Amino acid sequence: MKFSFQDYISIKIHKTDLNLTNFVKAKLEPYNLAPEQNLIMMLLWEKDGLSQHQLVETLNKDKTNIARMASNLEKKGFITRTNCLHDRRSVRLYLTEKGQELGEKVVPIAEDFNEIVCKGISEEELLQMERLLAKINQNVQKLL
Repeated sequence: MKFSFQDYISIKIHKTDLNLTNFVKAKLEPYNLAPEQNLIMMLLWEKDGLSQHQLVETLNKDKTNIARMASNLEKKGFITRTNCLHDRRSVRLYLTEKGQELGEKVVPIAEDFNEIVCKGISEEELLQMERLLAKINQNVQKLL
């Protein structure tokens, strides 16, 4: 065997992802928001009224997964789903008042989290990491 288990880049990325996800999960738990649901909410806090298709494209998730998460967010009262007038197959997601208020609590947590995670990392290093991750993603996409 050429590499040991710890040498694989995919294992290192996976461990980092687990650490990040577990931290975010703990921070979001008081707000009844799962990390994946938070991804949708972050996008809606940035731009309300996105379509489910836009979320599928942006988050690289399948339609069923996005629809399920949107349904759960709607049940929690954070969003409403509305059929588009021009295309009944298209569904747009809008923040409710409760969802907007949630953003006032959660966005600062996300910003603090980003600062914590990036502590001691220069802008140049962050750009390099983005380039490296983009290359890894391109390499994987070629295999799909």
